[in-house]
Amino acid sequence: MNTSQARGLAPLALDDGSVAEYLQRSPEFFERNSQLLDKLRLPHRRAGGSTVSLVERQVEVLRERNVQLEHKLKELIEVARSNDALAERIHRLSQRLIRAHGTGATVQAIEASLREDFEAGEAVLVAFIQPTPELAHEAGRFLRLARRDDADMKMFDSLFQSGKPRCGLIRDTQRDYLFGKDTVEIGSAALAPLGTKGSLGLLAIGASDAQRFTPGMSTEFLTRIGEIVSVALLR
Repeated sequence: MNTSQARGLAPLALDDGSVAEYLQRSPEFFERNSQLLDKLRLPHRRAGGSTVSLVERQVEVLRERNVQLEHKLKELIEVARSNDALAERIHRLSQRLIRAHGTGATVQAIEASLREDFEAGEAVLVAFIQPTPELAHEAGRFLRLARRDDADMKMFDSLFQSGKPRCGLIRDTQRDYLFGKDTVEIGSAALAPLGTKGSLGLLAIGASDAQRFTPGMSTEFLTRIGEIVSVALLR
């Protein structure tokens, strides 16, 4: 029988939650009982079976949090640098398009920017615009002149209906139409509809790396590129 039971009092129920709640409500507890900081010993989480003081455990926890914060900061810096690089490339694309005069020159500027600024080895512009002798001369591996109601365009209906860029794997029929049947090395692609619901066509960029374009990646910059190209084609 303990003292509480001897006095007819209910024993004090202490559990992890009660202790944690008390310490959170009483941050000055260890200031009033500073001798406990040296007396309390906690099992060390690493192998060896040794014990550490409460202060040492706090230092260890803070050190681990610091490492996590450093990793997070490094990730944020890498993302910021990548975004800065993309913004600079879009800026160069805009400059090229401003200097271009005529639809043919605009198509040339788009192709040159994708190849030189964005290092896109495989890129295709499918344009729903009125054919002209100038555009007919430019048509080839990069530029495809088509109509929205062409049978081949049905395979892109979901892309056009969404009105948003899409990244990741593409169907074999889409790959063959865009990049040719001899380009089986295309592992992933980024597709951007041009104009409202793809009213002007689509822009496709392919990569051999299956992880280059993934469904979970941000498409914000791809959206901007599609908007800039669309405005340039409508001039």
